[in-house]
Amino acid sequence: MSQELKIESARAALGLVKDGMRLGIGTGSTADEFIRLLAVEVKAGLNVVGVPTSIKTKNLCDELGVPLKTLDELPELDLVIDGADEVDGQFQLIKGGGGAHLREKIVAHASKAMAVIADESKLVDTLGKYPLPIEVNKFGLVATTKAIRAVADHLGLSGELNLRGGDNAPFETDGGHFIIDASFGHIPDASALSKALLEVPGVVEHGLFLGYAKVVFLASPTGVKQLGEL
Repeated sequence: MSQELKIESARAALGLVKDGMRLGIGTGSTADEFIRLLAVEVKAGLNVVGVPTSIKTKNLCDELGVPLKTLDELPELDLVIDGADEVDGQFQLIKGGGGAHLREKIVAHASKAMAVIADESKLVDTLGKYPLPIEVNKFGLVATTKAIRAVADHLGLSGELNLRGGDNAPFETDGGHFIIDASFGHIPDASALSKALLEVPGVVEHGLFLGYAKVVFLASPTGVKQLGEL
């Protein structure tokens, strides 16, 4: 996704932001462009307060002067704006390429609505081409990985399960967990997979966002298409 498309998608979503809103602010390169655009409006007098979904997002907001509170201070939000790694026609998402999907999902759940900013290449017929991030507890990693494999086998899903960063330098989330990237390739029943994964005790959360997105902005060289509405 080119820088220009990220900016245009973010600019379209900025049109949803109204004075006085309590905003969830996503994580990732497209969300960064939204933060930069939002900061310009804040400097011009827009009155909003945001809840960041990661340390990275918090740092950029602080740097650019976007006012923030924690989710404990502001537990009910009007709107969250965030990117996605994949979105299908039912607005089901795969998120977590940046490793922030646990906090992103907590913030999305606390919001009245979610708007997704992405480019047209993220729109798929069926989720799964992008590896599904599965956040897991460090304790019992091998046992948890085997349990995830069993879940996948039961649902007829194949593909590699890879520890993000590898065994020697595993990626660690803001919450202190590891991520297993599951390259299923094709997820015909995202709801069944979501429920089955969450029944594995070592799984903290996964990157399937089902029933959260209300509107999606997809940027292309010919413009930005809005799918859905608030």
